[in-house]
This record gives sequence, structure tokens and C-alpha cells, in this order.
Amino acid sequence: MMRRSFACLLLATLTAATTPPAEREIAPDGKATLSINGTARTVRIDPAAPGIPIITKDFAEAAGMKPGMIEVEFRVGPTRIDGKTAVAQIQTGTGAPYKRRIAFADRPFAPGFDGVFGPASLPDPVVRFHLRDPQPGERITTLPMVGGGGLFGDWGSRYVVVPIEGEPMRVMLDPHDAQSSTNAGGAVRLARAYRGQLTGATTQQEVAFGIARPLRKLVLQTPVAIGPFVMTELNVRTVDFGSTATIADADAPGDPDEVVVTGKGKHDPKKDWLSIGADQLRRCSSITFDKPARQVRLSCL
Repeated sequence: MMRRSFACLLLATLTAATTPPAEREIAPDGKATLSINGTARTVRIDPAAPGIPIITKDFAEAAGMKPGMIEVEFRVGPTRIDGKTAVAQIQTGTGAPYKRRIAFADRPFAPGFDGVFGPASLPDPVVRFHLRDPQPGERITTLPMVGGGGLFGDWGSRYVVVPIEGEPMRVMLDPHDAQSSTNAGGAVRLARAYRGQLTGATTQQEVAFGIARPLRKLVLQTPVAIGPFVMTELNVRTVDFGSTATIADADAPGDPDEVVVTGKGKHDPKKDWLSIGADQLRRCSSITFDKPARQVRLSCL
């Protein structure tokens, strides 16, 4: 009897050790129906979303959520969006219900959706974003995943970090943005490191909460390589978290081959970010956030 019990215990241990963590697959459009406190609405599961779930005030009221003492603030350029938070029960349609602190604001984060959830907002150990069907010749690239934690729970977004000019820069993966982009502080660092110039007219693009921000094109003479991606052009939010005034302008009078006009200037590099958009991610069939392994895996051509 003791030998049989030992064998059963050994088998159970081996099974637990070899069973892969549960994986949740997300559709290409990110659309999902989930319920909060029993009230179901349509949200977007977004690999570039903040760590804390963000829903509309209407959804929160329908779900009977009462604002708690903890408030949050979101910034899109100079515009501040004030939000309330409350702990509520979430049911994603698979697995057991779970409780999570949720933020809600008057404006929807993404048009047409009652909320947005990132990989950190889901309880699944592995979240795989299906972008398209796999193609022959794809390779898996593994990048270290950082983020997570927080004083009041797992609010941290999940993202990749790469060194630019010896300082870490946050890299997000956003298949819902047509073009890769960066903010002003990130553009200054990229322009210095990879011989960049601004070019083209300023345009406006809606980025979050229905807010549009001014954009220009940054062209890099030396490509920046991040995992499977090699980029020579990015959109720049020219006045967000810094200024692009120190970057050479190819359309301004003077030498068009001039690259950088001043030194580093003063800005907080922790606020710099780079977002890899659909222009690069169309080469990939999936993005997998493996939380236990702290990895982001990309299957790309």
C-alpha cells in the first residue's frame, strides 16, 4: 500500500510539473464579452492597455460599483482624465470569477467598447493574442517581460524594455495602432542614437479617451532593431512628455543631412516609450504574454 501511494504521489507530482499553465487566446479584434458583478458588456482585450482594467462610468453604474477611496489619473498629453476605482467581481467566460480593482471614467478608453483590459487584467497565466493564421517560415522570438505589482494589487502593465542610449525604454505592442510610434522624449533619444530627422506635416490622431494628439514622422538613418522588428520610421507625438525641438527637421531651411542639434536636455527617461504598431506586427501571427516565465513570445516572419 505504501509503495502504491508513493507511486501515485510521484505520478501526480510529475503531471503537475509537466502540465503547461492555462492559456487564454484573444481574437484579432480583441473583442470579448465579460461581466462585472453579473452585468455583461463588450470590452477590448488589448496587449498595450494599462495594467488596471478601465471601464466606462455607465458600465460601472450598471454593475453597481461604488467609488472607493482610491482614485486614478490618466494623462493623454496635457489632458488629464480623472477616474474612480472599486473592487468588483469579474467573469471572463472561462474559469472561475475573480476580484480585481477596476478604474472607471466618464470617457471610454477605446471607441465602441465599454472597457479595455490588458494582459495584467486577466487571471490567466498565459495570454496569447492571435493576430492572424501562422505562415511557413515563422520563428519564435522571446523577449523579457517586465511590469506587474503595485501597492494596491497588480496594476502594472506588461511590456518589454530595451536599452536606448544606456537607459531602459518601455516598449509596448499595439496591433490596434496602424503605425509604430513614440513620445517626444523617446523620439529625442532615438534621433540621437540612430541619426533621426523629423519630416512631413503635422497631423492629428486619436490615441485614447477620444483625445487627438499632434504627430510627425521620425525617419532614422540607422534602423533600430527590437526582437524581430527593424524600424526606420515612427510616428512621434511631438509635444508629449518632452519636446522634439532638439531633433533636426528635414523640412526646415538649412542642411537636410543635419541630424541632432543639441544635447540631451532635461526630461525623465522613465516616461519615454516606444509602441510597435500594426506596420510591424502584421509580420506576426501571435503575441504571447507568459506571466510565470516573465516572457513575451512573438511568432513572426
